[in-house]
Amino acid sequence: MKYVLAIDQGTTSTRAILFDEALSPVASAQEEFKQIFPKSGWVEHDPNDLWATTAGTCREVVERACSSGADIISIGITNQRETTVVWHRETGRPVYNAIVWQDRRTADYCKSLRDQGHTELFSDRTGLLIDPYFSATKLKWILDNADGARDMARRGELLFGTVDSYLIWRLTGGRVHATDATNAARTMLYDIRKGCWSQTICNLLDIPMGMLPEVKDSAADFGACRADLFGHPIPICGVAGDQQAATIGQACFEPGMMKSTYGTGCFALLNTGETPVRSKNRLLTTIAYQLDGKATYALEGSIFIAGAVVQWLRDGLKIIREASETQPLAERADETQNVILVPAFTGLGAPYWSPECRGAVFGLTRNSGPNELAKAALESVGYQTRDLLDAMRADWRSDDTSDVLRVDGGMSASDWAMQFLADITGAPVDRPEVLETTALGVAWLAGMKIGAMPGQDEFAKQWALQRQFEPTMPEDTRAAKYADWRRAVDCTLRY
Repeated sequence: MKYVLAIDQGTTSTRAILFDEALSPVASAQEEFKQIFPKSGWVEHDPNDLWATTAGTCREVVERACSSGADIISIGITNQRETTVVWHRETGRPVYNAIVWQDRRTADYCKSLRDQGHTELFSDRTGLLIDPYFSATKLKWILDNADGARDMARRGELLFGTVDSYLIWRLTGGRVHATDATNAARTMLYDIRKGCWSQTICNLLDIPMGMLPEVKDSAADFGACRADLFGHPIPICGVAGDQQAATIGQACFEPGMMKSTYGTGCFALLNTGETPVRSKNRLLTTIAYQLDGKATYALEGSIFIAGAVVQWLRDGLKIIREASETQPLAERADETQNVILVPAFTGLGAPYWSPECRGAVFGLTRNSGPNELAKAALESVGYQTRDLLDAMRADWRSDDTSDVLRVDGGMSASDWAMQFLADITGAPVDRPEVLETTALGVAWLAGMKIGAMPGQDEFAKQWALQRQFEPTMPEDTRAAKYADWRRAVDCTLRY
């Protein structure tokens, strides 16, 4: 039996999953790593933790399922996007911790760029809004604040990358410094129409272009891993940012198809085909995937806090021990209460884009308790998704747009949360047989590139529905509840 190894390097943990040639997962391993919070609104990772958990989970899954690494024919990498790593070209030593996509430390600098009138430049070239979410200002901050970093960068001694680039560099023993178009499109440095790094933006931010990785297709030759890792070199043939990988795993290959992934955050993507669509509703224009040198574009809405709100119930409030406990709590909630949680712990993402905003709870009564907070937490994800879908429908008016939302990620396993999602959006919600679509998508890229997996059309035919959630909430109830949510968000933004 031959396998494809999918590396899924996420925000709170790293996973390795082995897929067979029929794209069935046969073994997996997962390891959490430390989250670093130096100041309010700052979020960091130790890059060495990212590499150690990657190497460790890969070795574990190989030992568990394979007689030897020789059974693995290709490697795919999917990763938390925007997270920024800078390391020494010769030694691989990071000059600073990785600054995570959630980090808001450059909010003031982003505001100054907007005040200077650069919004149109960034929007036109990159499809993105000027926001601390993206890599560019994080990279500038490291160069400005890490001891000697800017001088070293100017001398060509430092490399920049999103997490995929850093892992490729480590896996190949420093031989390959590369990324794919989907990750490049999230840096706020990449011209998504021309398909190259923007010299104009790099000059504006004083970022030496020699630091930047080579940009390849999502299915391409990214070199081979070191022989000592698995006993022989294995080609790395698939790379995509986690949300784009999920779009591929959900087989959203046709314009108008939508998916929403529920991990730490929530990310909804709408395939717009060969045309990059400019949003009038503060959504992002990005690259969904790039194959054979041809980019397919998408509208994206990003929610910073989705699954992380359940982690807050567990780790912050300590009212649950496991995520699965939220559903029975929500089912027991007092229906006469209308508790609304706006989980703006690290600001609000699309379509509001308020990095300074912080979380709030509305509608508390003397009888409010864990049940009502759990329900409000799960509902907050549905409300935020409705915000995104409404904006997407306004930007993309086409007969091709599907009303069906394909979902995946950890929270999609909750029947209660998915039923509320269908109810509050008024749209059917399709949950696939394989929820780990992120790893599935990059496994297909890696296997397809070497000819071991089916082509795009055949892969799409293999997508399998596990359950469809139909909306059952009366329209007047849906409208009233969503109006309450919008009022709560408005109050939070004005606080």
